[in-house]
Amino acid sequence: MGVLVGKRAPEFTAKAVSKGRVIDNFSLNQFKGKYVILFFYPLDFTFVCPTELHAFEEKHADFEARNAQVVGCSVDSHYSHFAWLNTPKGKGGIQGVNYPIIADINKTIARSYDVLLETEGVAYRGLFLIDKEGVVRHQVVNDLPLGRSVEEALRILDALIYFETHGEVCPANWQKGKKTFKPTQEDLEKYFSHATF
Repeated sequence: MGVLVGKRAPEFTAKAVSKGRVIDNFSLNQFKGKYVILFFYPLDFTFVCPTELHAFEEKHADFEARNAQVVGCSVDSHYSHFAWLNTPKGKGGIQGVNYPIIADINKTIARSYDVLLETEGVAYRGLFLIDKEGVVRHQVVNDLPLGRSVEEALRILDALIYFETHGEVCPANWQKGKKTFKPTQEDLEKYFSHATF
């Protein structure tokens, strides 16, 4: 697995499905000035995947409130995405999901983000937090059977926003509203004098 943190997010243009329509030339460039949560999942019409897509939809307003765009991506075609979006949740579908879902049918995007499981031809559960300038600031990759925490994606986004706004670092297990400190030895010592784990 390659580490993309600190590098520009690989660019691409592809078809995507969003709010009942096909976008022919979808790219991340259209979100310049916004944060992007780009997540890969293995396949439409599978088992863990719909739970994740619905979990991201449930928190979609929370991401939007933080000036962040959620974007999903799999190696399926846009036709498959459409069919899955028209399948009710109770039948394993993702009806009601409104954020864009990219059709990476040639597997070039998954490969450029280094999340393609070549032997299976599907993507691992990769998640990338891309900042407003298009730089990857966080990445995590889960194996196929391990669903992600959407709350953790929000927590990391909050940490990045806090650091960018205040210049203070966010310690282990930090949550919004909890103590941060300046990246100095003096402030670290102050933090430890009050920290409880």
